Amino acid sequence: MTTFSENVSLKPFNTFGIEAKASQFQVFSSIPELQDLLNSVGASPLLILGGGSNLLLTQDFKGYVLKNELKGISVIKEDEDHVFVEVQAGENWHEFVLHAIANDWAGIENLSLIPGTVGAAPMQNIGAYGIEIKEVFDSLKAVEIATGEVHTFNKEACQFGYRESVFKKSLKGKYVIASVVFRLNKTPQFNTSYGAIQETLQEMGVTGLSIKAVSDAVIKIRQSKLPDPNEIGNAGSFFKNPEVEKIDFEGLKAEFPSIPGYQLPENKVKIPAAWLIEQAGWKGKTFGQIGVHKNQPLVLVNYGQGKGADLRDLAFKIRTSVTQKFGIELTPEVNII
Repeated sequence: MTTFSENVSLKPFNTFGIEAKASQFQVFSSIPELQDLLNSVGASPLLILGGGSNLLLTQDFKGYVLKNELKGISVIKEDEDHVFVEVQAGENWHEFVLHAIANDWAGIENLSLIPGTVGAAPMQNIGAYGIEIKEVFDSLKAVEIATGEVHTFNKEACQFGYRESVFKKSLKGKYVIASVVFRLNKTPQFNTSYGAIQETLQEMGVTGLSIKAVSDAVIKIRQSKLPDPNEIGNAGSFFKNPEVEKIDFEGLKAEFPSIPGYQLPENKVKIPAAWLIEQAGWKGKTFGQIGVHKNQPLVLVNYGQGKGADLRDLAFKIRTSVTQKFGIELTPEVNII
C-alpha cells in the first residue's frame, strides 16, 4: 500500500514561493512508482509537479500532489547530422542545456536559463530568442493517468503551437510526461538575430561564434532583465505575447505609432505583451507584498509573503486594462490552480 505525506507545504516547490498545502504528497523517480501512485489516487484531484516554475497556487490543494523526480540523460541513436538524446522529465531544463553544450550538441543554446524541468518543455512548447522546442523535438513518452499505460507521442501528435501543445488542450490533465527525445545538431546552425544576442556577443568581445558563446549571451540578457526566483518569487513571463491579424495591427499602429510588432506567417503579427502592460501603466507597480517587476512588466512578483489569490487578481486587472486600452486580451502563460 502506497503511503502519502499529509498536509505538506508546497512553498519549496513553486518558484513564486507561495504558501499552500497539499492534502496528500509523494514523489516518484520511476515509471513503476508513478503507475503505483496513480493507482492509489484513483479519481481524486491530482496535481503533477515538476519545477513549479509555471504555476500559481491560489489555495491549498485538496487532493494528491505527485512530484516528478525522474532523472537521467542518455544518447539513444545518432546519424550523420544529429544525435538523439532521451532526457527524463524530472531533469532541470537549464542543466540539460549546459550538458548539451558541454557535449557539443547544438540546437537548444538559445533556450538557456529557462526555469523548470524537461517534462514541461514540450507541454508548453517553450521558446526564446527565435527558437522553440518543436524545432528540436523528436518524441516523448507519457503515462496515461486513467490507465497507467505508457504512450509514445511523435511531433505531429503533440500539436505544437505558440506556447502550447495537445497537453495543454484536449489532453490537459490526462497524461504525465515521463521522458523526451531531442534531435540535436552535430553542426551548429546559429540563431543570433533575435533580441539583443548579436549586440551582447559584441559587448562580450566574442570573435569566434560557438554554442557556448550564444548560451552565455542569452544568460547575460536574461539575468539583466528577469529576477532570480531564488531572490524574488516569480514564474517568469506571466502572459503570452498576443498574436493579431495584420490588418488589426495596422489599425493599432495608426493609433499607437510606437507599438512594436513581429511579422508571423498567415498574415499574423506578434505584439510584445511587456510593451502593452508597460503602456497601460503597470511596470514597477507594487501592491503590498506583490507587484509588477521594475525591469520586466511581463513578470509578476512575490516580494515575500504575497498570496496567490492576490497575484491572480492583479493579473486579471492587468488583462482588463490592456483590453480596455488596446482591444487585445492577454492570455496567461502560467497555470493558475
